[in-house]
Amino acid sequence: MTSESPAAEIRAARLKERVYLSFTALSVLLAMRAHEPEPVGALVTLAITVLGTLIAVLLADVVSHMSVHRRLLERHELEHMLYAFFGAVGAVVLPFVFLLLAAGGVLEIGAALRASTIALIAALVVIGYTAVRRTPLPLWQKAIALLAEATLGLIIIGLELAVHG
Repeated sequence: MTSESPAAEIRAARLKERVYLSFTALSVLLAMRAHEPEPVGALVTLAITVLGTLIAVLLADVVSHMSVHRRLLERHELEHMLYAFFGAVGAVVLPFVFLLLAAGGVLEIGAALRASTIALIAALVVIGYTAVRRTPLPLWQKAIALLAEATLGLIIIGLELAVHG
């Protein structure tokens, strides 16, 4: 049992799932950029990726809970997990919007994928800021944490470009 409040634990779980989802979506979108898919195909691929990631994270949380606590989830614990599950979707709303615009002919698929990449890097920085803003860390340590998260996102972009460049 931790000394954190239930609200803090829920926030932490939601942030964790947003990070997982953002990095996974970023990797998939970058891989798609190399292949210039049809907009509808890109939408379906992203939807499958998002759903699969969310289900995997939820299942991992349930299995790890059972392993640690040696019991099934109680109702309030399941509700907290589902709240984090559905709350994580907010991290990938903009990529879906951009791909819908591409499917509607408003954006070219390449522009939609680029905009989605930028939106996800920005989302990771916001997620990082949300995580560190309430900590008692000095400002310079908070800045390092944010820079590290943004750098990891940029490393993913670099790796994908190197592989598919």
